[in-house]
Amino acid sequence: MLSKLLNNGGSGAGGRPTVGQLLAVAAGVGVVTAVGYGVYRLLKHRAEQMPPTEWRRVGEVSDLWIYPIKSCGAVRVRQFQCSPIGPQVGLLRDRIFMVVKSADGAFITGRSHPTLVLVQPAFDAAYERMTLSAPGMMDITVPVAALLTARPGDFSVWDQPVAAVDCGEEVARWLSRFLLSEDFGLRLVYYPLERPTRPVREKNRIHALLTARDSGALHDATSYMLLSEASVADVNTRLEKPVPALQYRANVLVKGPAAFEEDNWKWIRIGDTTIYRNVKPCTRCLFTNVDPETGVSSPDQEPLSTLRKYRLKPGLGASPVLGMQMGIRELGAIGLGDAVYVG
Repeated sequence: MLSKLLNNGGSGAGGRPTVGQLLAVAAGVGVVTAVGYGVYRLLKHRAEQMPPTEWRRVGEVSDLWIYPIKSCGAVRVRQFQCSPIGPQVGLLRDRIFMVVKSADGAFITGRSHPTLVLVQPAFDAAYERMTLSAPGMMDITVPVAALLTARPGDFSVWDQPVAAVDCGEEVARWLSRFLLSEDFGLRLVYYPLERPTRPVREKNRIHALLTARDSGALHDATSYMLLSEASVADVNTRLEKPVPALQYRANVLVKGPAAFEEDNWKWIRIGDTTIYRNVKPCTRCLFTNVDPETGVSSPDQEPLSTLRKYRLKPGLGASPVLGMQMGIRELGAIGLGDAVYVG
């Protein structure tokens, strides 16, 4: 069509195209260019959402942790299933419980209550009953399987509403006595659903790859977090008192890659089938300073102060980065010693 406008003569002298015809040609070229660029962007976006076909091995899984209660102790496991709401072994699931205030149902964390880390969960062989222990307290058992049939109430995580089941008076009194030295004030609640229900928090919307499907059960941002041994070691070389990898509360610890290499990974495959997307860097807060063995926050604000000296990233303010937060893209199971690949 454009060639006809140029070659068929018209009313211009000597058969030359008129100004109107030239403008029509320019407009046509502009439309074709715009459409072509739009198609290119669409195809590029779709390609970026697809896992790669070629992978490079970078290391292997050296440790795995599940944190059944938000801000409380970890359960070390040899393997776990990767569900849409996070790591799981039976009814042992990541950040599936949280401690809330009796008055308004708002959750509390180790930022304000560092001794939460001393509440240590353990599960029975069938992964249906959770037993809690803490210094100076008699153990208490929570029948997790029974909570699945209870009616959920309304609670909140970071001011976002979430449905959760109240775990009862006995454990509420136990937690209140340990954390507040009172008979009331706190309760334990359980997330009973199989899918995430919260949108991306407003502060995290700068991360274009982060979606609502990554928000997990009762997690802050995503349902999976990965960290490398070398990154932990690099920070420790700068500290007077080294801290364990567990203090950073990752789900997956990897040995093999160089320090902070995980910052730049786009796609991660663990084992043969489980695939994740790096959706945001893991920004660090005051909870990073809490010793998981003593429940005491560092008076020197370490390792957070040291991280701020060399691990700040553009656009993330005063929150330094260590590790990465992942979104699950292809479900599977992972275990200790599994190979880790990037693409």
